[in-house]
Amino acid sequence: MEKKKHSLLHEFTKGIVKENPVLRLVLGCCATLAVTTAASNAIGMGAATTFVLVCSNGVISLLRKVIPDKVRIPAFITVIAGFVTVVQLFIQAFSPSLDKALGVFLPLIVVNCIILGRAEMFASKNKVLPSLIDGLGMGVGFTAALLCMGIIRELLGAGTVFGIPILSGFMEPIIIFLLPPGGFFVFGMLVAIAGKLSEEGKAPAGTGCAHCPLAASCSKAAGEKTCSGKEDAE
Repeated sequence: MEKKKHSLLHEFTKGIVKENPVLRLVLGCCATLAVTTAASNAIGMGAATTFVLVCSNGVISLLRKVIPDKVRIPAFITVIAGFVTVVQLFIQAFSPSLDKALGVFLPLIVVNCIILGRAEMFASKNKVLPSLIDGLGMGVGFTAALLCMGIIRELLGAGTVFGIPILSGFMEPIIIFLLPPGGFFVFGMLVAIAGKLSEEGKAPAGTGCAHCPLAASCSKAAGEKTCSGKEDAE
């Protein structure tokens, strides 16, 4: 039981930093850079994507043994599109301003690499509960990345956070942070921070062949080549 709980916890937490879909796997960057000019937009996009991730992962996992392998991608996209339509209609009904702010990027969740990637790599190969947890973890990681970018860009570019004045009278807004160059700059900084926080971001113990994880196999291959060369010479 403890092993199962640990496994589920790992599936949830991996998407937050270690395998963050935006900052580590570098997926969904187009929508990330486009909608993070305001923190409210980031929350809306993150919540919508999380809902689609969890629901599509669950349904695809349920149908993984039924869907023929040859048509799995069209089937995945059909399932995802159904949930995206539900989200889009919900947002249009209850938050028209958010729907206008997200624009075309809301329906484009259908072809978001994060959702299709989790469906192909995880949900189609695992049971329902782990698939739901995986989708939730990836969604939380995606939302956290968007929210960090949205807060930084809105704070520095407009002097507000969620529309509330923060830097009023303290400093002039730096408009470039609301433009694409500012988005790329903040994105690069967050990618670097995520790399440092993850295991892969740690500096190697040393340099040279002795510290390479493939050193043993390289030595073996070199030895075989040497032996082969000797035999040929003989």
